[in-house]
Amino acid sequence: MQTLTPHVYWAQRHADIYLRVELSDAKNLDICVQNNTLQFKAQGHGAKGDHDYEFSLDFLEPVKPEVSHRSTQRLVNVTVRKQEQRWWDRLTLQERKPLFLAPDFDRWLDESDAEMELQAKEEEKINKVSIESRIRKDPYLGLKKGYLFMYNLVQFLGFSWIFVNMTVRLFILGQDSFYDTFHTIADMMYFCQMMAVAEVMNPLVGLVKTGVFPAMIQVVGRNVILFVIFGSLEEMQNKAVVFFVFYLWSTIEIFRYPFYMLACIDTDWKLLTWLRYSIWMPLYPLGVLAEAIAVIQSLPIFDETRLYSIPLPTVLGSSFSFSFTLKIYLALMFLGQLVPLSDPTP
Repeated sequence: MQTLTPHVYWAQRHADIYLRVELSDAKNLDICVQNNTLQFKAQGHGAKGDHDYEFSLDFLEPVKPEVSHRSTQRLVNVTVRKQEQRWWDRLTLQERKPLFLAPDFDRWLDESDAEMELQAKEEEKINKVSIESRIRKDPYLGLKKGYLFMYNLVQFLGFSWIFVNMTVRLFILGQDSFYDTFHTIADMMYFCQMMAVAEVMNPLVGLVKTGVFPAMIQVVGRNVILFVIFGSLEEMQNKAVVFFVFYLWSTIEIFRYPFYMLACIDTDWKLLTWLRYSIWMPLYPLGVLAEAIAVIQSLPIFDETRLYSIPLPTVLGSSFSFSFTLKIYLALMFLGQLVPLSDPTP
């Protein structure tokens, strides 16, 4: 395989040299400093396609032998520490720079700008230490995190039971599982949604930093569907829409709750973070659509049974139909898509 030189962009600060190597999907990285010379070797996709790429740089002044690097899908970032914190007139020992080397204007600063940046960082560090020394740590933080961890764990287990149960029944019974979903799943869904009231109380008492209103919209909206429409109307309990509402809810939550659970112990699992924010985008609108279908299907039933209707004086009419309230709720439901889900973390 032909060996080529990649495009390299550089910038400096008083203490560091930054190199940006334009090499996609880099592998077999071999980066080291020997005799004040940086040696770079790797395989990847550069300007000439997939090849072996390598280069070397003789630094103008002494650098430390330790090299740190971070690879992304599109490039390789390399950081080299200077032996002495000072500004260099150029990067390489030879006055004429290599053809593959160019300034990294995204990170480029002149000497005066770099000094201002260094001074600002020092002031920020001093201010941070000063502020942290004045702020009292919450003595109950561990207890709060423990409670939130357990809450998210219980909700995760509950919605996982719902998701697994419905999935197994779907594979065994096929479409027949649609029509008895409520009778087999409702008890656990009742439990999880009653537990979800804590997501309104948590920000109300200051356990989490999210707003009370977004959490209330989410919890109240789901409970209207579950308790008022499905729970009150036997005619709705055998409809296929119950399956889709419950399944979409549980699919969202089996990724949301473990994400917040790990956040309570300051742990970040990148795959889970990606799933939580990626799967949410299609599933949340689908869940709202399924809820809307449930509301629409319930309207004629409420009109016929007059359930929850409010009697009115004869002059004004016979009664105020509950279906009118649901129509208003239906409009608010779609507006509610603009409100993000609550974040049950400290």
